[in-house]
Amino acid sequence: MDGILNINKPTGKTSYAVVAMVKRLTGEKRVGHAGTLDPNASGVLPICIGQATRLVEYLMLTTKTYLAEIELGISTDTYDKEGTVTATRDCSAVTEAKILEALQAFIGEIQQTPPIYSALKHQGKPLYELARAGVSVEIKSRPASIKSIVLKDWHAPVLTIEVVCGKGTYIRSIANDLGEALGCGGTLRNLIRTRVGVFDYKNALTLEQFEESVRTGYWESLLYPLDSMLENWQAVVVGGEMAKNIRNGIAVAFNSSANQDHLRAYTGDGALLGVMRFDKDKQLWQPEKVFASLTPPDLCGTNNSRACEGNCCGKGCNT
Repeated sequence: MDGILNINKPTGKTSYAVVAMVKRLTGEKRVGHAGTLDPNASGVLPICIGQATRLVEYLMLTTKTYLAEIELGISTDTYDKEGTVTATRDCSAVTEAKILEALQAFIGEIQQTPPIYSALKHQGKPLYELARAGVSVEIKSRPASIKSIVLKDWHAPVLTIEVVCGKGTYIRSIANDLGEALGCGGTLRNLIRTRVGVFDYKNALTLEQFEESVRTGYWESLLYPLDSMLENWQAVVVGGEMAKNIRNGIAVAFNSSANQDHLRAYTGDGALLGVMRFDKDKQLWQPEKVFASLTPPDLCGTNNSRACEGNCCGKGCNT
């Protein structure tokens, strides 16, 4: 079984616990998630199954959207409400205009210091383990790409922002740094991931819905095709000797007008053949992932327009 589940992770569960649950209920061995969500965060957690696990790295590179609730006037050591309060300050002077002005500094390619209580590793150990053990570690800032930040709500002392960002962005750090920029401190109160690439919160399955789908035997129809995460890439169809070369890992040349480092290759019958990476030195397309055993999806009659969307054979499904 190959595909992706769009799961709505609840607060209080780790991303690993959701993966373990999917393994247990489905009996599938190859299961992984695309991008960790903190236990106290909720929202979109794509779960890759079967050969889709080989594409996790590409899904993790896609743009993500978060809805973050920040409380001003309070700082914690974890940068969220679960931490120990380190300072409280007056935030009565903060206005909407000041918030909007401060947010501008967080848009674009910025440098960000991760929270000391995070899963980021230092010499092989997670930072949160070192912090709990009282070990002092100098955390270096790292680049983060923030596409946009929109102020959605402001009722002092709580504001809500929508953040569209790239891989490795810490929303808790934004909450802390924004509070510092406003001179009163800030901490993350609630976080929902509303989008990961093509996977949207509105269509995400709750764990209860997923359990019910397994119990009633239709969970497989809820899988998105594994190439749905690559839909923004150019697609090429190949056959004959070129398809054989790709299966054997041999670089090939073909015309491509797309200004991309990767594209997806299909066989003439619609099966995903491989992920291709452009080698600038050779000016050739090198197979990076090959799926020689995949067959095109047959979704007709599945009553599943969600999975069929963009991948239908043209005959139409029951919905």
